[in-house]
Amino acid sequence: MERLTSQKKIILDYLKSVKTHPSAEKIYLEARKKLPQISQGTVYRILSQATKKGGIRELPCKICSHFDGDISQHAHFSCEKCGKIYDIFEKFKVPSVKKVGKVKNYQLCFYGICKNCKK
Repeated sequence: MERLTSQKKIILDYLKSVKTHPSAEKIYLEARKKLPQISQGTVYRILSQATKKGGIRELPCKICSHFDGDISQHAHFSCEKCGKIYDIFEKFKVPSVKKVGKVKNYQLCFYGICKNCKK
C-alpha cells in the first residue's frame, strides 16, 4: 500500500474540494500556499500517479491538461473561448462494444462555446 504523504494529501484534498478543473500549474500554485518548498516536478508526479491509480481524472485539453477530483461517471463541456470546463451529470448510453471487450470506464467531453461567452 502506498504511503499518503503530506504533499499528496494537500494536492488530492485540494482537487476534491474544488468544482473547477484546475491545470497542473494552478494545482502547483495552490499547493505552494501550504507547502512553499514543493516543486513542480513533485506535483506533476503526484498527479500522474493519482491518475494512473484512478483517484483523479486527467482531462486533456488543447493547451494543457486539467484535473478533476470527482471520479464519478460524468461528462465534461469545454468552452473553446474562455477555457472553462463544466461537469455534465447526465446519463449517456455507452455503445455496445461486445466484439471489442467490456467497457469499464469512459470519458466524454463536448467542445463548443459556453452560454456566458455567447452573450
